[in-house]
Amino acid sequence: MHIAIVGNIGAGKTTLTELLAKHLGYEPQFEAVDNNPYLEDFYNDMKRWSFNLQIYFLNSRFNQITEINKLNKNIVQDRTIYEDAYIFAENLHDMGLMTTRDYENYRAIFENMTSFIKAPDLLIYLKASVPTLVNNIQRRGREYEAGIRLDYLSKLNDKYTKWIGNYKNGKLLVLDKDKLDFANNPEDLGYIIQSIEREMHGLF
Repeated sequence: MHIAIVGNIGAGKTTLTELLAKHLGYEPQFEAVDNNPYLEDFYNDMKRWSFNLQIYFLNSRFNQITEINKLNKNIVQDRTIYEDAYIFAENLHDMGLMTTRDYENYRAIFENMTSFIKAPDLLIYLKASVPTLVNNIQRRGREYEAGIRLDYLSKLNDKYTKWIGNYKNGKLLVLDKDKLDFANNPEDLGYIIQSIEREMHGLF
């Protein structure tokens, strides 16, 4: 079983991945943020580094998903390869921070890569308003995230709404992070686990 958690920056994906892995006995797979050589440069100069950053993420996540497919284990994954293309790269192009030439090149590479992989059995979307995202980003205090603009987060949310609204690759569970405090409230976590079990039993 492969569960993947998707959502905007600061939605709580990593925390939920850790909690679900622990409670379900799954193996967690995390996004490689700390070792990313482009992130800090990207937040300082998005236009210059957008293509480099997205290619790095694409390659990193393709390697991760091919390993997941090989492992044949129960996995909870923090973020997916699909978000790179449908959310982040598309948004950078829309905002004029990635050229059309680079974006088209990027999408061609993405389409080739995703033809070789299987979508998650269950996709969990952590929906969160911009104020919730900002609170979480400020609380974790990553220096390179300090300058993220509100309009950037808002545009990403719009992209998630569009993508999730058209998602047809497998089972989907949408959770409202504004109303759920799974990190501190065991009842909220229990509700999420029950919801996942309901969806998972529907797979068989």
